[in-house]
Parts: sequence; C-alpha cells; structure tokens
Amino acid sequence: MADSAMGWLRGTLELVLAAVLAEGDRHGYALIQRISELGLGTIRGGALYPVLGRMETAGLVEAEWVAGQGGPGRKVYRLTAAGHQRLVAETERWQDFSVAMDRLVGKGRA
Repeated sequence: MADSAMGWLRGTLELVLAAVLAEGDRHGYALIQRISELGLGTIRGGALYPVLGRMETAGLVEAEWVAGQGGPGRKVYRLTAAGHQRLVAETERWQDFSVAMDRLVGKGRA
C-alpha cells in the first residue's frame, strides 16, 4: 500500500478498529490480521496499541486478559455501547466526507 494510503489508515484507525470490533471481540494480532485481510494495509503494534489505549480510556472499548491455549494470555478488546454509538456517528460522518471527496476527486476523471 502506498505511503499516502497508510497515512489515511493511520488517520482513520479508530474508526477502522471500531468497525472491526463491531464484527466481534479480538486481540491485537487478530485486529492487525483482519485489517490486512480487508486490504487496508499492515498496522504495526506501535500504531495499534496507543489507539486502543485511547479508545479504552474514552470508554469506547473494554479489554480483558484471556488465558492462552498453550501460550501466554492475550488482551481481548470488545466494543462498548458507547463505542457502538461512536461508530454509528463516525460512519455517518465518513459517508458525508466520502461523498464530498468523490465529487472533488471525480472532477479529475475523464
């Protein structure tokens, strides 16, 4: 993925994480895998965990340590009710932004 696209992902990472967590609870590595599966690029832990920490502090996600199967435990993240509400609001704002960008960028297309 181009550097500029990675910049866009970093700028929208909270929205992306909320949307992925709305699919179901996940630990950090599973979040990274899902984001990659979606074709959104590769996120490193150094970018992921600070955003998750801010989301947890804001009450948008909850984290729980779950015992590992034959390995160390993992911190599993869950979207809270407040996180779901924020996801709905941010999705609406994203859609408005996307329409405006399509109008702007579409002007350059022949």
